[in-house]
Amino acid sequence: MSVLCDWEIRSLCEGSQMVWPFKPELLNPASIDVLLGDHLMVELPEDPQLQRISIADCSKESPYMLQPHQFVLAETQETFRLPDSISAQFVLKSSRAREGYENLLAGWCDPGWHGSKLTLELVNARKFHAIPLYPNLKIGQMVFFKMSNIPIHSYAITGRYNEHSTVMSSADEKTT
Repeated sequence: MSVLCDWEIRSLCEGSQMVWPFKPELLNPASIDVLLGDHLMVELPEDPQLQRISIADCSKESPYMLQPHQFVLAETQETFRLPDSISAQFVLKSSRAREGYENLLAGWCDPGWHGSKLTLELVNARKFHAIPLYPNLKIGQMVFFKMSNIPIHSYAITGRYNEHSTVMSSADEKTT
C-alpha cells in the first residue's frame, strides 16, 4: 500500500466524489482534513443506549462542552465513497490532541465503504476542564491508501456501515 498525495486525493474527490462535499482548502500533502458534523450520540444516566442529539445550533462561541472523561460518538460533515482500490484511516488532528481530545482509534475504512459519514469515538482526556465540540470544527484528517490489488470481497458488499447518513452506534448497525 502507498499513501495518496494531495493531487491524487483531489482527483478522486473531484472525479468520483470520494469525499463529499470536497473542499480543496482542506487538502494537506498526504491527507484531507475532516470537519465535525451536526450530531453526537451521548450517554445518559437513565439509559445504557447512546442517545442521538443535534449540535447543529452550536458554534465556536456557544459549543457543546465535552466534559472530562466523557465519551461521545460524533460524525463528520463529509460523506465518503471509497473505490475498491482505496482504503483510508482517520487520524485526530494533532492540534485537537494537544487540547485534550482523544480518539479511540477505530477509524479504519475498508475499500468499497460508501455513502456514509464517518462515526468518530471521542473522549475528553482532560481531568478538570471541558473542551468544545461544534459543527465545522477541524477534528481530524483522512489518510488514503492505494491497495496493492482489488480485494476479493469489497466492503461495498460485505460491510455493515454503508449508507449511514448520520452518526451510528454499534447497536444501530445495519446488516446487509
